[in-house]
Amino acid sequence: MLRRLPGSAVLLAFVLAGCTPAKLAEGRVRSALMDAGLSKPNAACMAERMTDRLTLGQLRKLQALQAPKRSIADYVMTVRRVGDRQLVEVTVSSALLCASGFAPERKPG
Repeated sequence: MLRRLPGSAVLLAFVLAGCTPAKLAEGRVRSALMDAGLSKPNAACMAERMTDRLTLGQLRKLQALQAPKRSIADYVMTVRRVGDRQLVEVTVSSALLCASGFAPERKPG
């Protein structure tokens, strides 16, 4: 059925369903952060903040950062090497707020 709808109608259907491209990317970002060694609560919190604040292109840059398990500090240092100032700022602020528990996105658990 979606194949017959024009592109704008498909986009509208996703928006009405609450499935914006950024929200679709959130699960992938969360998984990538967990694969990078972050805890599930920190990864979930950071993914929500990052997908709300970064472009899909910037999120793709993060996805390309494959490495062994590491701490949040190590992950932030790796992101700094990408050279995208906004990407670094959002990653650092998300890491600090999520790890400290001060982020509104941080779910108790």
